[in-house]
Amino acid sequence: MNKKELLYEGKAKKVWATEDPKQVIVEFKDDATAFDGSKKGTIVGKGEYNNAISTVLFQYLESYQVPTHFIQRLNEREMLAKKVEIIQVEAVMRNVATGSLVKRLAFAEGKPLD
Repeated sequence: MNKKELLYEGKAKKVWATEDPKQVIVEFKDDATAFDGSKKGTIVGKGEYNNAISTVLFQYLESYQVPTHFIQRLNEREMLAKKVEIIQVEAVMRNVATGSLVKRLAFAEGKPLD
């Protein structure tokens, strides 16, 4: 399977068209951001870890008959996936109150979260 045109590029990944119009290659990047994108950097190997973790999670879901877009891991940094329409949802998990959680809600900076 070969990468064709770049369909999407975000903070963590690139999505490439393939010869099959129903499949894409997802390439995980080493880029990292913080503070709503105002701080940017690179974490060597991050893309490889994200690909490995995503593969395990998708395989786990499918083992319980939860359908996903995952087809197979291609290499350390890329996976083959079904082309789907994404529902954009972002979740941020924290152990202490900080950032936008403190700004938007009545939490004290640094307060431990249950």
